[in-house]
Amino acid sequence: MQTEIKIFSGSTSRYLAEKIAISHGTSLGKSTLQRFSDGEIEPVYEETVRGRHVFIIQSTFQPTDNLFELLFMIDAAKRASAEQVIAVIPYFGYGRQDRKDKPRVSIGARLIADLLSAAGVSRVMTMDLHADQIQGFFNVPVDHLFSSTIFVPYINSLNLENLVIASPDVGGSKRAGAYSKFLKSEMVICYKTREKANQVDKMTIIGNVLGKNVIIVDDIVDTAGTLTKAADMMFEKGAASVRAIATHAVLSGNAYENINKSALTELIVTDTIPLKKPCEKIRVLSVAELFSVVIDNVYNNQSISSNFIV
Repeated sequence: MQTEIKIFSGSTSRYLAEKIAISHGTSLGKSTLQRFSDGEIEPVYEETVRGRHVFIIQSTFQPTDNLFELLFMIDAAKRASAEQVIAVIPYFGYGRQDRKDKPRVSIGARLIADLLSAAGVSRVMTMDLHADQIQGFFNVPVDHLFSSTIFVPYINSLNLENLVIASPDVGGSKRAGAYSKFLKSEMVICYKTREKANQVDKMTIIGNVLGKNVIIVDDIVDTAGTLTKAADMMFEKGAASVRAIATHAVLSGNAYENINKSALTELIVTDTIPLKKPCEKIRVLSVAELFSVVIDNVYNNQSISSNFIV
């Protein structure tokens, strides 16, 4: 007799968890989030999880309460005798702190991995980590999904001629290169320097965009400063159109204003993070079906590699 799957959701990812559950042909497990008057939180399972495979869906975008809610839910499930506790983290927050790039800073991504392990997680499922090396921070299996499974069919549906894939920085060239190779298109790179986080000092386009339909590929769009500056510069250099795809729509600060004022035809993102407000230039593609399929494959000990395109 197989162990029953139970899918639960953190409070801020319920919009996505409900779609995943529907795609899986089930309903979300019952849980509540209690808050004390000082803001302290206490997640509570309202049904038994004993002997079950418990999948907890929660992206760890800000505020930090989202991360702590996930940690508490993992701990509660483990203490309630769940057989396996799988953290489904569509957006892995603090992933940009993946190395010590200057003196006297923490490696935040490693610390988060340690916290998840200490809470008792059996497995982690996530999408488009900022750096692949983050998988090595865990001592439990990590299923690292790629949004290319969602984005490539959409790009093909546009039927763009003279397609060029662009990387917004040198660090993202590997990701852009994978798209370029799969789509058999040319590739350009934006070389940028920063004086401080979220603020680009100088930018140069390496490659030809004249008369091309450009798609900029990135994993995170935060303030959209780099993205929109690259789009405007490519348009000035004669690009026929400039679009961008980014898995995680953090969209902080002046992001919406930057996007609306830019030369971007559209920005395509996924629903790993909910949009703060609607925007005519932003199109959202759902990752719910992909996560649903992978959850089923993991539970049934089947390969998930067939779900990867790029």
